[in-house]
This record gives sequence, C-alpha cells and structure tokens, in this order.
Amino acid sequence: MLQDRFRGCLIGGGIGDALGYPVEFMHLPAIKSAYGADGVQDLILERESGKARISDDTQMTLFTASGLLWAAHRIRNEEGGDFVPDGIYPSYMRWLYTQDGVERDAEILREQGFEHDGAPKIMNVPELFSCRAPGNTCLSALESGTMGEMPFPINQSKGCGGVMRVAPIGLFLFTTPHRAFMIAAEAAAITHGHRSGQLPAGVLAFLIAEIVGGKPLPHAFQDSYEFLTTLWGHEETAEKLKAAFLLANSDADSETAIRELGEGWVAEEALAIALYCALKEANSRKALQMAVNHDGDSDSTGAICGNLLGAMHGLGAFPKEWIEKLEISDFILEMADALYSAHKTKGECL
Repeated sequence: MLQDRFRGCLIGGGIGDALGYPVEFMHLPAIKSAYGADGVQDLILERESGKARISDDTQMTLFTASGLLWAAHRIRNEEGGDFVPDGIYPSYMRWLYTQDGVERDAEILREQGFEHDGAPKIMNVPELFSCRAPGNTCLSALESGTMGEMPFPINQSKGCGGVMRVAPIGLFLFTTPHRAFMIAAEAAAITHGHRSGQLPAGVLAFLIAEIVGGKPLPHAFQDSYEFLTTLWGHEETAEKLKAAFLLANSDADSETAIRELGEGWVAEEALAIALYCALKEANSRKALQMAVNHDGDSDSTGAICGNLLGAMHGLGAFPKEWIEKLEISDFILEMADALYSAHKTKGECL
C-alpha cells in the first residue's frame, strides 16, 4: 500500500538514524569493543525516556516534510510559487531557531495557515528543540540569512547534511522523479554549495520516488544514474554510486566494501554506503546494522539506508519493537500520513 511506503520511508530513516547516532563519531574497532564483535545490533535506549534518540538528521527530515506541506498550501492559495523558497527554506529557519533560540523572524515561528488546516504542528514537539549534533555547515549557512541556490553557491561544502534530509521530497513528488531530483538538489543547495553536496540529494529523492512508485531498487538506480550523468558536476557522485552498485554485486565483504566507499561525512559517500547496504542485504534489519557499523557518519548512512528500505517495503521492513522504541515515532508517522494525504488530494495539481 502506498501510504505504508510513505510511513516506512520516514520511520525507516528515523530508525537508521537512531541506530547509528550513539556510534556516529566512533571508529569500527571502538564500536566492536563497546558493543561486541558484530558491532551495534540494537537501538540504544535513553535511561530517562526509554526511547532511542533521533539526531539532527531526522529533525531536518521532518522540517523538510513540514516545508513541503507549507509550500503546497501557499502555492494552492497563490501566496507563493516554489517549494524551496516558499516552504523548505523558511522551515529550515524554524529548525535553526530550535537549535539556537535566536528569533530572526517572529512571523515564521507562529502557527501557519497549513497548520491551522490540520498539518502536523512541528513547533509543538519538544524533542525537536534539542541539539543533536547539528552540522556546522547547516548552522552557519542558515545563520548567514542568505538562502543558497544552485547557481549561486553559499559555500563549497559537500557534506552529507544536504542529502540526509530530503527523503520527503521523493515521497511527495513520487509521480515525477526528475522533478523530485531537481527540487531535492535545490533544497540541499540552501546550505551546501558544492555540486557533490547537491546532486546526491537529487539522486536520493529520485530513487525514493521510483521505488515508492513500484520500481525495484536496481532499476531505480539505473534510471537515476542515467539522469545524473546528464548534469554538470556529476563526476564525483556518479563514480561513487557506480562503485557502490558494483560492490553490491561482488563477493567483497561488507566491511571492505564500505571502507572502499568512504566514511560518509560527504554526501556522495553517505549515499553510496546507504545504497550499497540496501542493495547488498535483503534483510532490512541486517542492512541497517551494516549501514551503521563503520568508521564514519553512522547516523546519516543509517538514516538514508532506512529511507530506502522503508520506501521499498513499508513499515513491515522493521521490527515492531524498534518502531515502538523510536523517539517521537507517533509524530513521524503523523508527518508521513500528512504528506501522503496532501499528495493524494492535491499533489498532482502542484
């Protein structure tokens, strides 16, 4: 069912994020020393809440989703015309407020028309006001007060902060994968100026759009790769994703393969590691475990892998107890349902 894929995609991202968050800055030997020879295998629960914490990856993903709903409402009411400047960017400025408490624009912090009409009220979720290792590039770019654009790069960063947050774009625009690609790349460009920080975001949205629409992941990869290679500055991203695809179809062990792909701190590496794990391992739980047990940015690679797995298989891809233990899982599902409803009733007209 389509709605189940929307739900699975966002919940899967949250689970992968929460699984990798406790080991984000640890090297693999240290992870194994702390959690056993197989590394981290289960969600680590906070003593106070009994829940597995999400990081900035899931926070920003939810603000992307909220921004899409905001823009869609404005477009329908002729208050604005584009998803990125009229919804996603102001939503990211809301996220910035949750991190530093500085009131730059009081108007965007108030409840908006789309929220009056029933969309999830993201500014009412206390957990989203916690600093969970936010990326310095995201913070500094938003603090500048200038919205980065693809033709006018705000910096030369290609960190993974642009790709780890755009899964909702692939969901909401799943009937138009090429459009999803470009809007996701533009959303990444708000904070990341390097083409290799933008194009992986486009690829992820394209992949999610096609697999939600029913295409197998290998076929969706081929389609996204063909489109990617028509765009200027694609070389680094294309090379890394091709390597991921070939490694997934090789006899190389996963630790060696992931080490070859990188550590995931930059966007093309994070997407490549997540793609490799989703292609290599049919069991979703094992794929997520593979995606987070490495030397690098474990929560981002886990989140992206979870987005892909959930888009393919829905909520059933993940253990029920993981969903129940995930922080703000109810709100994540509420946001997924809002995206689905908005697309179903109005998305085709936008």
